[in-house]
Amino acid sequence: MTIRQNRLADATSPYLLQHAENPVDWYPWTREAFERARLENKPVFLSIGYSTCHWCHVMAHESFEDPAVADLLNRYFVSIKVDKEERPDLNALYMTVAQQMTGRGGWPLTVILTPDKKPFYAGTYLPKTTRWGRPGMLQLLPAIHEAWESRQTRILETADQITREMAEAALVPPGRPLAGETLDRAEEELKARYDRANGGFGSAPKFPSPHQLGFLLRQYHRKGDPFLLEMVDTTLDRMRRGGIFDHVGLGFHRYSTDAQWRVPHFEKMLYDQALISMAYLEAWQVTGKELYRQTVRDILAYVLGSLRAPEGGFHTAEDADSEGAEGRFYQWTEAQLKDVLGPEDAQVFMAAYGITGAGSAVGPAAGNAHVLYQAQPLEGLARQMGLDESAMGQRMQRCLEKLHAARRERIRPFKDDKILTDWNGLMIAALARAGRVLEEPSFNLAAAEAAAFIHEALRDKDGHLLKSYRLGKAQGEGLLEDYAYLVWGLIELYGSFFDPLYLELATDLNECMLKRFQNPSTGGLAPAPRDGEKPLFEHHEIQDGALPSGNAVAVLNLLRLRDLTGKTDHGEAAERIMTAFSDLVFRSPWKHAHLMTALGLALNPGVQVVVVGGTDAPETKRMLSALEKPFLPEKAVVFKPTSGDEARIDRLIPRVTSMTALNDAPTAYICKDFTCKQPTSDIEEMLRDLGKKSLQKMSD
Repeated sequence: MTIRQNRLADATSPYLLQHAENPVDWYPWTREAFERARLENKPVFLSIGYSTCHWCHVMAHESFEDPAVADLLNRYFVSIKVDKEERPDLNALYMTVAQQMTGRGGWPLTVILTPDKKPFYAGTYLPKTTRWGRPGMLQLLPAIHEAWESRQTRILETADQITREMAEAALVPPGRPLAGETLDRAEEELKARYDRANGGFGSAPKFPSPHQLGFLLRQYHRKGDPFLLEMVDTTLDRMRRGGIFDHVGLGFHRYSTDAQWRVPHFEKMLYDQALISMAYLEAWQVTGKELYRQTVRDILAYVLGSLRAPEGGFHTAEDADSEGAEGRFYQWTEAQLKDVLGPEDAQVFMAAYGITGAGSAVGPAAGNAHVLYQAQPLEGLARQMGLDESAMGQRMQRCLEKLHAARRERIRPFKDDKILTDWNGLMIAALARAGRVLEEPSFNLAAAEAAAFIHEALRDKDGHLLKSYRLGKAQGEGLLEDYAYLVWGLIELYGSFFDPLYLELATDLNECMLKRFQNPSTGGLAPAPRDGEKPLFEHHEIQDGALPSGNAVAVLNLLRLRDLTGKTDHGEAAERIMTAFSDLVFRSPWKHAHLMTALGLALNPGVQVVVVGGTDAPETKRMLSALEKPFLPEKAVVFKPTSGDEARIDRLIPRVTSMTALNDAPTAYICKDFTCKQPTSDIEEMLRDLGKKSLQKMSD
């Protein structure tokens, strides 16, 4: 038996710490690990996952905690464990390798490398022994060792070839500028994938994909095609009523394992809450549906109640598993429901929440347990049962509160309490936008406190962003998404507080991002700083995944900064990034929904609205608030105070210098295509100039 060293004990990542007591001699991703592999002439066993990953837990319990598997790894390999949430650049690179080599991806991601980081084997979850058509660790590891010993030259040649082919495939030369036809193609592709019966796109498993919904809302805003709105409306309605939404504790689970949104994969991710809440917020602006406004509040109530850190930032995720089984915390048997609610309320509740006969869940925790989902709208059930609709809603809410109290007595799933800069940037954006649209100051305050924490705790001495924070320690170099997502959050904060500081910070971070990440020859942004660790090959990402592409977010940020500040170089930088990937994007535009949102703004010039008035004047606040009620995704609002910081905003945005309040009343200047309308102090006229209904009609 080989001697094991605990090299993960000093990690801050909960995922690495979950493996710190394994009998495997794990290394974090360090130069030391690859140097040892080179000196001892051993391949590298790279395992990438995250702390709330169900199959990562399974593989850990089956194999990494098993002495026989650990002995093989310790004798024949140098083993490296990576948290994908702390190193999304490594995850993206080796996930691309795995997908090219095997045709599939997922976590845990398993890649076996040469000592110079070149891959020659890839897979995902591997059982301890061979089954289900998957090679077992006890069989695979000796086979790879034997091949390494007897056919090492051939393996190295294969690894060189794989790396060379991947590098060549990643070199996509800049193409022609994207045009309106790309938007039309993306729209048509999403229409073709749309599930008319259940909402969403494709079949099971079904993901929320809020960035695709945001793009469709903007297409509807521009074109007025009612089917575009129907796609968004049906999807969000089914999601909210489905089991993917936690009706008891609020917030959204990761994805649905079925096409009907009923049985989720139960983990809850911070980024999902941020992106999904923004989709519901925009849908409320368009449709006025109270369900959507309430859903925004429900999601953010979950985040503020369960994921907010004492320091002011937000934790990463909650696990799907508890007590050794996926979903046990969230599911209910009929007996449990009757015990908590009483037989009469339980009967009505079970009819409302889809509990009929056999359990609706899957996995070890299933048995006769059920996932709660609204089988039909409560108003329809009330009519069916001859009950008052309002009383029915109140009755079901009391039932949910009782279940929530009962569920608090259960063992809660593990929470990954690290604070990630990029995901916090998304949450700051979501809270700030919701705060001003819904006129909820507590959301704005939470966003501002999170931004202040990131600014203080997650920057190095040079002002560069760091990746993650836990237990008083910040670490890891900031990556592209950290900069792009945080700039997004700062832009939204400016729109909520109109403090020039947020616009200055956004501009400075954006300039730092371009300087450190942009490829000077193509214009695309690299996943990691180009002055940092040299990657295996240049790998830029423009396609959205569960999160929108960092390049795409950067493009939209640049266009919004252009419209806010009037600096045309922001628009030129955005155009260069889009052109860098245009040929790749044009092959499948629907896979690049966030970039399509940016392209829509690039092709349809934004509207700049400058409001000049007294900071605390009620009419000024009313004018600014009126701009947030309608869905105006192309607008950029600047506030110039008549006292205080007017000189500061003049320096930051020179074009507002000559703009003054008419007759000491708050005044709106509306500009588009380098042409400004006559300024007005009349809110109704301002809205008409923007092509929107009057405040009275909007409230009807």
